[in-house]
Amino acid sequence: MKLYFQVAKNTWDEMLTYRFNFVMWRVRNVLQLLTVYYLWLAVTPQNGQIFGYNRPLILTYVLGATLVGSIVFSTRTQEMGDNINNGDLSQFLIRPFRYLGYWFARDIGDKLFNLSFAVGELAIFFLILHPSLFLQTNIAFLLLTILAVLLAVVMNFFIGSLLGMIAFWSPEVWAPRFIFFTLVSFFAGGLFPLDILPITLQRIFALLPFSYLGYFPIAIYLGKFSSTQLVQGFCIAILWSILLYILLSVVWRKGLKIYSSEGN
Repeated sequence: MKLYFQVAKNTWDEMLTYRFNFVMWRVRNVLQLLTVYYLWLAVTPQNGQIFGYNRPLILTYVLGATLVGSIVFSTRTQEMGDNINNGDLSQFLIRPFRYLGYWFARDIGDKLFNLSFAVGELAIFFLILHPSLFLQTNIAFLLLTILAVLLAVVMNFFIGSLLGMIAFWSPEVWAPRFIFFTLVSFFAGGLFPLDILPITLQRIFALLPFSYLGYFPIAIYLGKFSSTQLVQGFCIAILWSILLYILLSVVWRKGLKIYSSEGN
């Protein structure tokens, strides 16, 4: 455990070394936040509702999507593909730790670093604009929100790792990842709450893992789910986590069988 903690700490040091890349990432997030915020501010009546959301609820959703996105979608798993393609994976296989555990520790370090800046950005945003927000006071909902975010972190790590392992079969890793996560940001409810969609689409999205990466935790915080919906949602999220882990284990074993380490 101490070893993985050091890996997470080293990720912080690395991100401080490559400051420009990190700053551009944060600027992109801030611009996206402002765009979505002002869009919903313009279309939501001050004392009315749109799609079942009043202004405090929809603005809280927008800010929550930014915060949850900083935790869930920040990842280092894209570097797995580089490791495999250039042969550096061989160096990791002989080290005294699990390869996936190493990258999960890197992910945690990355997420904590992004989260610290996201909280600061949202604090400045709140102090300047004073948006009307919904504050959840029910402890049970707050704890369930945290649990849903943790599940989302695990699922996103499994998905990111699977995409990184495409490198076992193809050197083209970046393009599939970019396309996939661009679509995921939509299907996860990063731009709007998914319950404004037609009921048929909502039911389809509820069976897929993507809504549990963003929409599900935020909707819990907003108190949008009944007890039955909460149990059903957590069961589906846990089931997807198990299935993704099994799939990742299978892909990892099959990938190692054909790994040839040309880079080294």
